[in-house]
Amino acid sequence: MNAMLLALLDNRRPDRARTTPAARASPASRMRRWADPAAVLVATALIAVRAARLGRWIVDDAAVTFAYARSVDEGLGPVQLPGTAAVEGYSNPSWLALMALGRRLGLFDHGAFLGVSDLVLYPKALALLCTAGTLACIAWTARAVLPGRAWAVTLLAGAALATNLSYVAWSFSGLENPLYGLSAAATAALLVRGVTRGDLAAPRTAVAAATIALLAALTRPDGAVLAGAYPLVLALFARRRELSRSVRALALHAGVVAVPYGAFLLWRHAVFGLWVPNTAVAKAQQTPRLAQLAQAGDLLTYAGWAFALIGALCAGAVLARPGKGRRALVALLVPLLLSLLAYGVLGRDWMALYRFATPVWVLAAAVAALSAVVLWEGEGTRGRAVLAAALTGALVLAHAGQAEREASFKAHPTLSMCFVAERYGQVFNTYAERLGLRHATVALPDLGGTLLTTRLRVLDLAGLTDRRIANAYASGDMSALRDHVLRAERPELLHVHAAWVDKPGLTLARLADAGYVPLYRQQNGGDFVRADAVPDAARITAVRAWAEPRLDRLIASQDHTSGCGATLTPGQGAAL
Repeated sequence: MNAMLLALLDNRRPDRARTTPAARASPASRMRRWADPAAVLVATALIAVRAARLGRWIVDDAAVTFAYARSVDEGLGPVQLPGTAAVEGYSNPSWLALMALGRRLGLFDHGAFLGVSDLVLYPKALALLCTAGTLACIAWTARAVLPGRAWAVTLLAGAALATNLSYVAWSFSGLENPLYGLSAAATAALLVRGVTRGDLAAPRTAVAAATIALLAALTRPDGAVLAGAYPLVLALFARRRELSRSVRALALHAGVVAVPYGAFLLWRHAVFGLWVPNTAVAKAQQTPRLAQLAQAGDLLTYAGWAFALIGALCAGAVLARPGKGRRALVALLVPLLLSLLAYGVLGRDWMALYRFATPVWVLAAAVAALSAVVLWEGEGTRGRAVLAAALTGALVLAHAGQAEREASFKAHPTLSMCFVAERYGQVFNTYAERLGLRHATVALPDLGGTLLTTRLRVLDLAGLTDRRIANAYASGDMSALRDHVLRAERPELLHVHAAWVDKPGLTLARLADAGYVPLYRQQNGGDFVRADAVPDAARITAVRAWAEPRLDRLIASQDHTSGCGATLTPGQGAAL
């Protein structure tokens, strides 16, 4: 994947064309040739070391995509479980395709390698490759401006990303974030090299930019914003005498994006009956308000004011000086601003650490690093010393400022696939077995690990994989949601707690009125069974006695960073 992207970004080495064979053979030339790859490897290693501190954590939302990948690979189509209706309960088709491909090749959802489940190892390995590709793109961006100092830009950007727990955690969460970050970095590299080499309007540049934009749009819905980067940069740098050439390039870019993406939208509507993912409907994304854009400012506080300020000052100084550095920085700022806009438009996410900000971190790190090294090149000894001290101090402060959050996140990361697989998938399998429910439905809001392990039919109370529940959330009609769950579906087993009690109004009183009795109490909700589904009340009493001590222990000692065995398969019972 990385090699293909680099081939799209450039198919020749300008530095070789300007040097003689003797010069290319010199020690300095050989060192320069290896400096950039070495910087990519070192920066990747820095990020990987920090990611390793999160252990085997995979966020449960990622496992929803894993379950769909299993269904696709088994020839069942895009369904959450065998025999269910096709609902687009994922929003990352390209990442889903990589998961399904890995499963087809025997690399994913098959077992363990060196004691680590491939459900953990494969997505994290892909994340590592995408991280290396992202840093390679930053190196190629820098080579267009600073051929001899691209390694420094790469190391500085890599250090900034390694100190950013948001980037590290979500890139290695099992979600599509690393592929989205790679798409953003590749877009930036292509634009900068097109501007600095003067071939921005070349057909190959237009096609490459469109291909990367298409990948971004299929990786996350908000990734479509990157399709606007090439037209904007082309408008900024188009020359009057090449106006017709620029118009042709723009038309070519639009066609390469619109035709396949339009075909994808038609397929989506034909299969799922929607123009957007069902997940977008369930999350009830509203028309953005101007005030929402202010939430992008939260990212400055998180990244560290010192580093953000120094990066902004360096960028301002570069923009004030005419030359190649300014042109490159303008081209780099366009996708950054578009990514900030997309982040601001999205509603706030319930997950910690700014999950949707990954492309912003990548592009901001590239801007800050490139600006600092361009400024370094024009400074004397004293200026370089001040700049080096300021950057080092800012990175140390940024890392120290996140230390408390890192400790908190490591102790209690966002809900993990393995915990959900055990707590809901395996426990509810055991409930059904002990209660004599052979063909039962379970309704619950925590889905990923459940789908990988359940033998039951699943009703998604979060609405990601259920059209009617998603529509209820979108319209704000919680009465319709409750009628659908408690009167129409009437699942034999049900779990709610915390916001999933208050938001849809599935309170203890309403559940009792609908004939549900508790099996295990948790916070303001818990696990419930429909009493009339189990004629023998003694079974319910026995299950309560079995569940309470085991689930008390499981919830109190939950470890979201450990593994959950070699495989997660349907029908697994609770090993409590």
